[in-house]
Amino acid sequence: MEKRCIVAENGPPALGPYSHAVAAGNLLFVSGQGPVARDGSGVRHGTIEEETRLTLDNLKAILEDAGSSLAQVVKTTCYLADMGNFARFNEVYKTYFSEQFPARTTIQAARLPGDIQVEIEAIAVLL
Repeated sequence: MEKRCIVAENGPPALGPYSHAVAAGNLLFVSGQGPVARDGSGVRHGTIEEETRLTLDNLKAILEDAGSSLAQVVKTTCYLADMGNFARFNEVYKTYFSEQFPARTTIQAARLPGDIQVEIEAIAVLL
C-alpha cells in the first residue's frame, strides 16, 4: 500500500517536521491539530470553546483539502489540558459532527505544545 503525504493549502502551517495528513489506501490519518491561525501568526489562545472551534475548523480544512470531510471521520483522539473542560469541549465538538459520531478517545495531557488547551487528531475515509 502506497502512502501519500498531504500538505493542506488551507490548513495552518505545520509547527514541526510532520505532514498535515497521510493517506494510505482509502484512509486518511490527520496529525494532531490545535488552535493555530491559518495565516501563520501562530497559536491563538482563548476560551476552551474558542480553541476547540479553531482546532476543529483546522481539522475540517485539512480533511477537505485531502478529499474527505468531517462526515467521513471514523475516529478522533482528543487531548485536553484540563479534563475539567470536558463538558464545555463536548458542547462545541458535537456541533461539528452529525449524529453518527466518530469513535473517540479523550484524555487529559499534562501539557500540550504551545500551552494550548486542546489538540485533536483524526482518521477519516477518503471519498
